[in-house]
Amino acid sequence: FDENIAEIADIIHEAGGLLYYDGANTNAIMGISRPGDMGFDVVHLNLHKTFATPHGGGGPGSGPVGVKEHLVPFLPYPLVGKDAQSNYYFEEKNALSIGKVKAFYGNFGVLVKAFAYILTQGHELKEVSELAVLNANYVLARLKSHFDLPYDRICMHEFVLSGKRQKKNFGVSTLDMAKRLLDFGYHAPTVYFPLIVDEAMMIEPTETESIETLDEFSEAMIRIAEE
Repeated sequence: FDENIAEIADIIHEAGGLLYYDGANTNAIMGISRPGDMGFDVVHLNLHKTFATPHGGGGPGSGPVGVKEHLVPFLPYPLVGKDAQSNYYFEEKNALSIGKVKAFYGNFGVLVKAFAYILTQGHELKEVSELAVLNANYVLARLKSHFDLPYDRICMHEFVLSGKRQKKNFGVSTLDMAKRLLDFGYHAPTVYFPLIVDEAMMIEPTETESIETLDEFSEAMIRIAEE
């Protein structure tokens, strides 16, 4: 759908619908593309996956929501406004607002940390995404001949391999290989997701890894595939 999203958005908008963007992970698009330009009306961001606020012990988390201008009047109140003198104030109520919500958009401290991360990176947020995509494609290139590859294309920040070959030839499941990876000192990647891929392994190197650690991980995966 990604190549045709603008056309899809036009069709939905013509029918009176709205588009909601699940910003579960924006590691590949920061500073490169914007959901609003793709035609989406609402977006939420999972801060723990992209903006340096990982879940510790299961939480806390935060998921800020952004909307296009025509939906701002419907947002929960109070909203924070800014006057001509750059003074902040609360917009206490709006006739079109859905009203107050019981809780905020998650843990407020997580929002502060994410905002600090964004300010610290500045324009280099784009480089974060570029490195995340580069690292993922590098590891994909190293591993694609050792596992089944359900989607043979340039990836974004993550890619999916399949352990069907190992399961068929040796009776070794993706779960077995994930457990074996622990022996090499690596946390196992997401396995058996997405559900449409048999024996799936979803691998996301992220932007912070060096070429040395990417090679070490790749060598461990290759060794496991060949065992």
